[in-house]
Amino acid sequence: MKNLAYLTNTFNSVNSGRRHFLKSVSIAGAGFAVGVFYPRLAVAQSATEGAVKPSAFIRIGVDNIVTVVMKHLEMGQGTYTGLATLVAEELDADWDQIESVGAPADAKLYNNLLWGPMQGTGGSTAMANSFMQMRQVGAAMRAMLVAAAAKQWGISPEQILVNRGLVSHTASQRQATFGELAEAAAQQSPPPLELIKLKSPQDFIYIGKNVSRKDTGKTDGSALYTQDFKTAGLLTAVVAHPPLFGATVRAVNADAAKAVPGVEDVVSIASGVAVLAKDFWTAKKGRDKLLIDWDETEAVKISSGQLMTEYKKMAQEPGMLAVNVGNAGSAMPTAKTVLEAEYEFPFLAHAAMEPLNCAALVTDNACEIWNGGQMQTGDQYSVAALLNIPPENVKINTLYAGGSFGRRGNPKSDYVLEAVNIAKAKKGTPIKLVWTREDDMRGGYYRPMYFHKLRAGLDEDGQLIAWEHRIVGQSIASSTSLIKNDIDITSVIKNGIDITSVEGAVNLPYDIPNIRVELHSPKIGVPVLWWRSVGSTHTAYSTETFIDELAAAAGKEPIDFRLQLLSKHPRHRAVLALAANKAGWDKPAVAGRYRGVAVHESFNSVVAQVVEISLTDDKKVRVERVICAVDCGLAVNPDIVRAQMESGIGYGLAAALTGEITLQDGKVVQSNFHDYKVLRINQMPDIEVHIVPSEAAPTGVGEPGTPPIAPALINALYAATQKRHYRLPLRA
Repeated sequence: MKNLAYLTNTFNSVNSGRRHFLKSVSIAGAGFAVGVFYPRLAVAQSATEGAVKPSAFIRIGVDNIVTVVMKHLEMGQGTYTGLATLVAEELDADWDQIESVGAPADAKLYNNLLWGPMQGTGGSTAMANSFMQMRQVGAAMRAMLVAAAAKQWGISPEQILVNRGLVSHTASQRQATFGELAEAAAQQSPPPLELIKLKSPQDFIYIGKNVSRKDTGKTDGSALYTQDFKTAGLLTAVVAHPPLFGATVRAVNADAAKAVPGVEDVVSIASGVAVLAKDFWTAKKGRDKLLIDWDETEAVKISSGQLMTEYKKMAQEPGMLAVNVGNAGSAMPTAKTVLEAEYEFPFLAHAAMEPLNCAALVTDNACEIWNGGQMQTGDQYSVAALLNIPPENVKINTLYAGGSFGRRGNPKSDYVLEAVNIAKAKKGTPIKLVWTREDDMRGGYYRPMYFHKLRAGLDEDGQLIAWEHRIVGQSIASSTSLIKNDIDITSVIKNGIDITSVEGAVNLPYDIPNIRVELHSPKIGVPVLWWRSVGSTHTAYSTETFIDELAAAAGKEPIDFRLQLLSKHPRHRAVLALAANKAGWDKPAVAGRYRGVAVHESFNSVVAQVVEISLTDDKKVRVERVICAVDCGLAVNPDIVRAQMESGIGYGLAAALTGEITLQDGKVVQSNFHDYKVLRINQMPDIEVHIVPSEAAPTGVGEPGTPPIAPALINALYAATQKRHYRLPLRA
């Protein structure tokens, strides 16, 4: 795969000197469709390079259906609804005539505006980077429809109204649907970008309302996930992976596997040995019969306990400097009270509900892929490099993903390349690769294991005057996949600091005059990857439980202590106050209930949570209620914001209570949901989500609900037991 700098330079070169806008007309579905596309918003072909095919973001057919093309993956986070809402709002369409479809892989058209020329979904950026873009293409399309009607009716555009998909002229009582005007609208020029008029918030019909979701078919089975993908001649592949990270195949005897009725072939690839059959179970049965001699010479054979011991030893020495404000070293000895704490965090699995999978068809000079992937551009270039074909010859069909939480956004394109490698060996035959949950749990990629060491000083008035924070954990960018893939990582690593390792710690919102944050990034051969909310999964816990401990040492109430330190952060103060108010924090908790609080910013959204717990007769924790306040800018669809907060809370609670991947002599101990438990429905607490009213541009919601829940839970447990917990999962 070419590095990202190469991609950036290539795309920037292609983009130079473009016309202000391009328009396209194409035959699509029921007949004529009209599309509009603005190169300043998303890169397009120039006029000399031909028409845009298909129209980039929006098509209106003569059947009156408005199709919105989604550049972002739908993995349950509501992208297909939120982005369609933006178009429908400015187009003044009827919500029932809107359909959402996935875009093909094409970074020239569908790049993530916050990532540069990369098509991809992650970092809670889908709404944030599309908010203006999708509104502008909707408004432009509306202007073209109005222009077409004005021309047909011989009146000025100003006399025309558009309301819920109907274009009308009151005086003459003439009206037309979008479909009736589609062909004529296709002949109109889109307005220049600077002349596009967007609605004021007070005129919104859909934005800010709870419109129905467009990612339908998930309850009746009609939604298409990769696991559902079928085509003539399709073979299912199941791969035997090494039992240890770094092990390879020395020799394989496939005779017994090939003797299993229904097994079509056995193929050796770089990552293991693939068995192919017409169905999954036959392929798996064949895989179970393989006799493989694994070469473990270069394999990782360490255990989690040993690794944590090494991390603790490393933390005794200064690390790379991530933040240095004031002079914490000089201020600390002047403190009246100094507290120290150490925190341990395990590896975590993504544990998405849909097993990992990918379908691929390789032909002589092309490849077609069906996948619910988060990084289409990376996958496209990785596959092109593997097959030595142009990237544009790699067609990617993006399907729904049944969760991902980062697992399907691997810069190394691990499982995608595995599928293509198998398909390459079976050229002309479509292949669907399926990983069992055990395969992914034991041979996948993980949230890195971390160790934190904190020290802070309070003066005689209980004011926080010094803060030292040392973090030890693998760098996602430099430790494994990114650097090995020759990707430009300068945007992720600065001065040796992987920003995803320290986010949430280096931007601590509290007003502390002397603060120092350091990082150690050990090189461990365990594959790691971003996990929902990335660095904030551990930094929110260590900082928010330590702040609680400091508040107690200062003799101050936890929320008051935080508010005093947040004088420069009104958003944090607002969500904290809102959560406290809705939780009734100013009144004692009901008998048998105990409360804890945490506030954290991630992906430009600020979330505060108050957790209420009770203890069972055997002193186990029961999470009864969570009150969540979120400032995510304008809530385009409040129901989806609430759902994302609820989802993030459930996901974070599972990790806090039971989530843990451990290594024993290099082997992953856990294998499936029986020993890597996700929260069951009966374990979900009552959740109230309160959204701070805002007209600011939307920020992320897919991930920010996760970080505060663990520290709020543990702070509640302290209120119940007066015991601090420094290791996750809780195991209580």
